[in-house]
Amino acid sequence: MCCCNLIGAVFQFSQEAQRAAKAQKQAEAGIKHKTSTDGTNRMKVAHDLQADDEKVQKKVAKKLARQQVPQRTTPQKKVGLFSHLHQYEKDVSLTQEISFGGSGSTPIHPAVIKLGVQYAKGIICGSNARCVALLLAFKKLIADYVTPPQKELCRDLDAKIKPNISFLTQCRPLSVSMGNAIKYLKLQITHTPPNMAEDQAKRNLIQSIDKFIQERIILAGVAISESYARTKINDGDVILTYACSSLVLKILKDAHNAGKKFRVVVVDSRPKFEGRECLRRLVKEGIRCSYVLISAISYVIKEVSKVFLGAHALLANGYVKSRVGSSMVAMMAQASNVPVLVCCETYKFCDRVQTDSFVSNELSDPDDLVPLDRESPDVLSDWRDVNSLHLLNLVYDVTPPHFVSMVITEVGKIPCTSVPVVLRVQNPEQ
Repeated sequence: MCCCNLIGAVFQFSQEAQRAAKAQKQAEAGIKHKTSTDGTNRMKVAHDLQADDEKVQKKVAKKLARQQVPQRTTPQKKVGLFSHLHQYEKDVSLTQEISFGGSGSTPIHPAVIKLGVQYAKGIICGSNARCVALLLAFKKLIADYVTPPQKELCRDLDAKIKPNISFLTQCRPLSVSMGNAIKYLKLQITHTPPNMAEDQAKRNLIQSIDKFIQERIILAGVAISESYARTKINDGDVILTYACSSLVLKILKDAHNAGKKFRVVVVDSRPKFEGRECLRRLVKEGIRCSYVLISAISYVIKEVSKVFLGAHALLANGYVKSRVGSSMVAMMAQASNVPVLVCCETYKFCDRVQTDSFVSNELSDPDDLVPLDRESPDVLSDWRDVNSLHLLNLVYDVTPPHFVSMVITEVGKIPCTSVPVVLRVQNPEQ
């Protein structure tokens, strides 16, 4: 009995030691847990997914006030199922409370303020364009930065960037590509030696930004187009694309310039009608095109040989996050035995897992749905006064991996399920 008790005590002690070691590793890795009432540990939910929690929003308001960043305060009429998400409306002015000069001047750089307004108004849209614009704005911020006395650049600059990121988040949620670019920039700032001269440190950071733009975005697009995607386009193909992906546009233009003879079907949807810009650019290049709305896709999918789609992000479980409607296009193609090729740079890969469009998404301005392009007055102009009416304007949806035949990246043609492998190879320290 004594021997059994001793063995049991040793085994229990070993288990407790393993739990303690695991908890210490998670703490060192920066993984935050929240202890529930039943004593179990649960992952902490991001504050941008708790818009309906007053306590969380009070903490966010205090943080923004401490950073001198204006907050959205306009009452919003949202669909109950998406009440946990923030709804971004264009009639909200975030710049009227910003002051310049004096003791209460804003810590937000003018280039970032301009960029935030362009994000909010939809002047700059698309994952690549938004990411490049963000990095260019941060280049100006770094160039104008001066290290205060008795402080180190690697610590103080990181603190100076945080209010600028908070301001951009208030204008529009950060895309996955922007989040990865910010992580890269912060890592470069952290690795800056404290004894390095300020001019040299700033020069190195600006060069690292240029390197990220050149290698991870521009050259990645060139590699995807010239090395991999072009080989999937043959003479006589009818290619269907949805909305306006800058990468898919480049692929189609390069294939046309290489002498490939094909036709493109551009599928579009309300309210942004991004496909019109895609159609305009393709026709300008001399490519034969057809234009249909997404409601008519079942009629044109029969003549399509391949579907090319862009991506906002590729998630760790293989799901593709893209412009709302992409999942429907992929589903129709899969039902008609048409291969779906998703073109995406690897800097858009993320370790987040998502299986639906409800838990995490972006709610755009519902007033964008009101104009119906008719001469008569809009019947929905006073929709906010109707208690039983709510308008929902989702920005993204997620496409299951079994709807996607292949993902074309700068590292090769891979299945959706290879996202964790690519992340592990590119970020061995994580």
